[in-house]
Amino acid sequence: MSNDPKRAAVLGAIRSGLGRGERSADARAELAQRLAKPTANLLPAAVAKLKRDETVELFVEKAEQVNCTVRRVASADEVPAAVSDYLREHNLPPDVILAPSPSLRTMPWDKEKMLQRREGVPGNDDLVSVTPAFAGVAETGTLVMASGPEHPATLNFLPDHHIVALTASQVHRVYEEAFAAWRKANKKRGRKFEMPRNLNLITGPSRTGDIALKIELGAHGPRSLHILLIEDEQPKK
Repeated sequence: MSNDPKRAAVLGAIRSGLGRGERSADARAELAQRLAKPTANLLPAAVAKLKRDETVELFVEKAEQVNCTVRRVASADEVPAAVSDYLREHNLPPDVILAPSPSLRTMPWDKEKMLQRREGVPGNDDLVSVTPAFAGVAETGTLVMASGPEHPATLNFLPDHHIVALTASQVHRVYEEAFAAWRKANKKRGRKFEMPRNLNLITGPSRTGDIALKIELGAHGPRSLHILLIEDEQPKK
């Protein structure tokens, strides 16, 4: 049972609609055990034997297949220049909104003298957002975005262009490994397992095929998703 009365009321209404009552003590204990010590699934044969460098290469391949663009940079210090390059290449104004993330704040943005930037929640006039990602999933070329004070979820969806800084070490073979990394990060911060308000799994820019079965990008979010992949690992031989 939730300790939050409002949340408990919502969950109670859902249970009532499903014709279910409260879970028994044994059922709650079983669920708590499964959350505390999740059992890993079998890995698909296509990714089970991938080495680290192969995992990253697969991520790039899959991301490009779903209309992402990917640029590989040698270090995080190269991200601001790469952002400026993207703006020039797409004839966009030198103006971006950044996630208020420590990982972005440590980058040398001041070297880009013409680049105007601010942090926070995007408005209707913001064309380009820059955010980190919690993880990447090689199997599908998916980005895992965890919302919070350091990453407002609207940065992922409102601007037309979304630029994402992701390190090679954050790329995992499958979703289960990305979720395990979230549990590990929580444990490192001294917390029990907890989910963010939103955990968005983003595979390519927004698209729809509702009209005449023709794919259109930017229907419900960014029309462009550009990944800056930071090479923070040496490929294993």
